[in-house]
This record gives sequence, structure tokens and C-alpha cells, in this order.
Amino acid sequence: MPLSEKLVLGIDVGTSGLKAIALGESGAVVGRAERSYPLSTPRPGWSEQDPDDWVTAAHEALAELPEPEGVGFSGQMHGLVCLDASGKVIRPAILWNDGRTTAECREIEATIGLERLIALTGNRALEGYTAPKLLWLRHHEPESYARIDSILLPKDYVRLKLFGERAIDVADASGTLLFDVANRRWSSEVVEALEIPAEWLPTVHESPDIAGAGDQAAAAVGVGVIEPGPLSVVLGTSGVVFSTLPAYAADPAARTHTFCHALPGVWHAMGVMLSAAGSLTWLQGIVGESFERLLAEAEPWAPGAEGLTFLPYLVGERTPHANPEARAAFAGLSVRHDRGALVRAVLEGVAYGLRDSLELLRELGVEPTIGRVSGGGARSDLWLRIVASVLGLPLERMENEDGSAFGAALLGGVRSGVFGSVQEAVAGCVRARETIEPDPAWSGVYESGYERFRALYPALDRLQG
Repeated sequence: MPLSEKLVLGIDVGTSGLKAIALGESGAVVGRAERSYPLSTPRPGWSEQDPDDWVTAAHEALAELPEPEGVGFSGQMHGLVCLDASGKVIRPAILWNDGRTTAECREIEATIGLERLIALTGNRALEGYTAPKLLWLRHHEPESYARIDSILLPKDYVRLKLFGERAIDVADASGTLLFDVANRRWSSEVVEALEIPAEWLPTVHESPDIAGAGDQAAAAVGVGVIEPGPLSVVLGTSGVVFSTLPAYAADPAARTHTFCHALPGVWHAMGVMLSAAGSLTWLQGIVGESFERLLAEAEPWAPGAEGLTFLPYLVGERTPHANPEARAAFAGLSVRHDRGALVRAVLEGVAYGLRDSLELLRELGVEPTIGRVSGGGARSDLWLRIVASVLGLPLERMENEDGSAFGAALLGGVRSGVFGSVQEAVAGCVRARETIEPDPAWSGVYESGYERFRALYPALDRLQG
């Protein structure tokens, strides 16, 4: 890297740990630092963290990296951080994957009306969102609720402690269920209906102006998904299909999430499946074999695994079913199926789950041209070949795989003036290194396999209900 090249830094406040990266204005990463922190599950279905653990991790990570021109922030969305009048944390943060608020979700939809809520926020009430968490505190911890002076999302609390800025960006605010996504401002109607003091909410900014975005929007910036055409396809523990929208549009049934993107005047929609690479991790934990061996055993099986189909609903599902009670299943087992066939069915079932999201995005006007992949599952050539064939799209692996932290660094560069715009940052720093094409010999098999996959859920749901 030239000595004169300016550095920018991105911080991603994840669920299991914090990542910070430093990169030059050409996009070359010159430093990385990571810190882990604990996750608390005080009761089944609960998920909490101490926000000051994030801050400690950030200080330690920054101490290992060179001084930057600008810093950008990304992080886990939806988490609720409550501060008192002195700015101190009142209780542990309730995270995105906490499931205690089912009753509060029903209360919100009954109070506002489901259609009106979707019209106002672009989304329906889900347990992960921020607003239901506030209502849960009001009902179950009134002493904590009474002390609230302000609320923040996880990455924004870290920004506050590092730089003294109390703020949020439109991309992360979109996931609170308190935000008018179409008009990019807090929804006074929702806030008043839920009786939440408006003064608790931080000032909202466009992402480049405050150098921040929720993890999915930041990751999309990091792979160059900033205009219609390319998709962000994430094969992490959960799976995401993410597209910039040609204009604001919300699914009438809110099966996908419509949020503000990290660019002014731009929106995105995404489908989220809860067990993508997590499904393979589950199977690997049961059989006690390495991922490499399991994938090698799956490779000889022909597409469709002789009719064996896996439904990946191990922890319920979000898109397209919005059903926390949905459960996984293998269907079509025969005596010929071995461990490799089970693995092959898991890989294909996850790909079908991603296809569900893609089809819903198409209903919103998305016309995809290519997918840009990230996440641990994207390291498997076989899995990407399957996903490309099921989606009917070529998939690109990117030169940089730092995801949300990389996108956050680009936003930090825009705010500090290193880049003139998000578009300029992406053009100069985001590059693909490899393309995986759909296999024409597999595509027809997967079309019929996808129809079988779609038919299984309603049949099994009736039995499980």
C-alpha cells in the first residue's frame, strides 16, 4: 500500500464477537482485529448481552490498528439498549434472536392493525424487532422501563461510547418497527399508538452521513449490491437473499423485510431463513464428522438425492412462513440413502429455502442478474454450484470476505471524505474473484425438487399443528 494512501476503519458489532478492519482507499485490507464476548441465555428463548462488553472489545481491537481517517459502524440489528438519564445501561441488551415477545407482537398488530402496520413500517411485528422488546419491558420489568431516558441499537451504543455521538442511521432504524420506512423518519403514528416517548429515540441520519448501517445493509455495500441487478446471498448460520429495490415496495403480507438501504433515497428488501449453514452445522454435530468429509460424501450423489428432501426449519422460519413453530424434516428416505445423501439433501433444502426468498423478491419487481455470496457456507464449491442451479443465477465470490465490517469501512470513508460517495467507494474497492455458473444438467431436476419442497411445508405444518 502506498505510504500516502489514506486509511479507513470498519467496526462490526456481531453477536459472537466484534471485528474491526483497516483498509486503504484502494480497498486493500491492512489490518484486522477481533474480540469475542459472551452471550447470556438466562431463560429458554432469551438472548442477552452486556453492552459494555462490546465497548471493551472495540477499545481493544482499535488499539491493534493504525489511526484511520474515518470510522464506520455496522452491527447486529434490532437489539435494545436502554440508558438512564446519566447514560448508564439499565439492564442487559435484549438481542435480535431473543424470542420472548410473541405476546407483545400480537399486541402491536392488534393495536395498530396488521395492514396499517405494514403500510407504516414495511413490516409486520416479529419477535426480533425492537418495539416488542420495549413493550415486554413495560409489562414485565416496569422498574427498568420507568428508568429509561433513551434507547439505542448495539452498534450505536458503541459509537456513543467511543465518540460521544447519539445517533442512528435509516438502515438500522428500519428494523425497530418504530420507523416510517417509506418516508425515512420515525413513525409518529406508531410511536404514539404504542405510547413510547419520542424523546427516547436517537436522531436519525442517512447512512453515509453517520457512517453506519445494520449488518445486512453494510454487507451489501461490501459486496457492491447498491443498485438493482445483483443480489447479496448470505450462507451464514442464517441465510439471506437481499436486493436493492427499483423503488420503495413492501410485500403486502410482510413475508420479506423492506428496509432503507445504506444509500440516500434507496430501499432494499430481503428474505431471511433462520437455518442455512446452521442446518449443516446441526447435522455435523450429530454425526461427529468434519465438514470437509461430509461435503465429499455428498458430492457423488446426483441432484435430488433420489427424492430425499430436507425442510430446514430447525428453529422455526421467518421467510416465507413467519412461523416460529415450524419444524424441520427429512422426507423421502429409502434404504439406499446414506450419510452423504442426508448431507446432499441439507445442501439442497437450504438452496430451496433461499429460492423461496428470491421468488418473493421477484414479486416486488426485482429482476436479478447475479448473486454475490458471503458467509461460511460460501466456502463450499459444491454448495455454491447447487445454489446457483436452484436460483438460476451465476454466483460471484468476492475478493474481500470481511462482509459487514468491509461495508462499514467504506461508509466511514464516505463520511470522512476519503470517498466522494458510496458508489465511488464500491467502484474503487469491491471486486469479484470467481464466478460459479448454474449447471444446466442440474437445473431441471431442481425445478421439480423445488416444487416438492414447497408442497411439503403445508402438509407437515398441518400435522405439527
